[in-house]
Amino acid sequence: MTVLFFACIGLIVYVYAGYPLLVTLLAKLRKPSQFVTPDTWPEVTLLIAAYNEEAVIANKLENSLALDYPAERLHILVAADGSSDQTADIVHRFEPRGVALSYEPARRGKMAAINRAFPNTRGDVIVFSDANNLYDAGAIKALIRPFSDPTVGATTGAKRILKGDGALGESEGLYWKYESFIKKQETRLGCCTAVAGEIIALRRAAFVTPPDYVINDDFYMGMRLTRQGYRVVYVPEAHSFEPVSLSAEDEVGRRARIVAGRYQAIALAHQLLPFKRPLIVWQIVSHKFLRPLVPLAMIGALLSNLWLLLFPVSGQSVLWQQVAFILQILFYAAAAIGSRLPKTHPLAKILYLPTFLVQSNGAALIGLYRFLTGRQSVLWQRAPRQLQQSK
Repeated sequence: MTVLFFACIGLIVYVYAGYPLLVTLLAKLRKPSQFVTPDTWPEVTLLIAAYNEEAVIANKLENSLALDYPAERLHILVAADGSSDQTADIVHRFEPRGVALSYEPARRGKMAAINRAFPNTRGDVIVFSDANNLYDAGAIKALIRPFSDPTVGATTGAKRILKGDGALGESEGLYWKYESFIKKQETRLGCCTAVAGEIIALRRAAFVTPPDYVINDDFYMGMRLTRQGYRVVYVPEAHSFEPVSLSAEDEVGRRARIVAGRYQAIALAHQLLPFKRPLIVWQIVSHKFLRPLVPLAMIGALLSNLWLLLFPVSGQSVLWQQVAFILQILFYAAAAIGSRLPKTHPLAKILYLPTFLVQSNGAALIGLYRFLTGRQSVLWQRAPRQLQQSK
């Protein structure tokens, strides 16, 4: 049980601290890539996936039309899949301004909508986005610039959470800052392994059509490029803004879906891992495949610690087991308290880290259950978020 306890703790520490530290140290051995601004900006299609987005689609299209990119070289295409509201009608009103619509009455999922719309895209690069995310003015140019390097197959931008008044906004923001740091180090090392589906650009000629059953389409597309020898570059200057979830429950549901997709990705590892590039394989396993195992390690650490207390080895001190158990109980107690505090309570910000970690890993367990039972549909049910104004 002692071995199990330290193995569980070791996995948790490696995932959250060990891997980021190692990839940072290795990245320091590499010079940052330098990308040149093209003399002529390439033709680009901004492909926006939308399902029942009548509350935000007009704002998204106004934001897209205002982007700092040559208008004659930027094509905007909305893939509306089975919307039962006014999404398609609103998009039609933007057609005189150059916006195109790919509409399918039946709802088959985001990936099916993208695959259906893809033949209608134009240009050398396709930028994939969601309807509820807004870009800063220079986002497209920032995403396109690295494609001056022929080894770059995809770029991904920085997701920014517009914080609410409480701890949830704080914790989401902290998570994405943490992820941004890791992505920067991975990119400097050679290849980023995590992409944000709402702001990802792909070299059109290298696009591999994902199966409709894929849950995490963004990860699938990015990793298929690495198998072709391309690399994925993180561009922190390209910002996508998304409002904070309206409730912790909604965010748990969103994260459960993502984690179910990660378990699916592990099952599809033979299709995704670039086995001829062992450094990238190590990055993918460390960054994406081990993280869904953290909640199991947390349970294992708690139960093995309890076992060591209840059944101590005769004649040996149990001091460290007692200290470890008390620390774990305090951690979970802090998370329980934090989850029940009003968002405006002063303690909410202090306790947001344990609260966020427990809630996110709890969502991972839900995701594991959905994956194992086949209950995670590819149909996307977006977490309700605060409305935002065009930037």
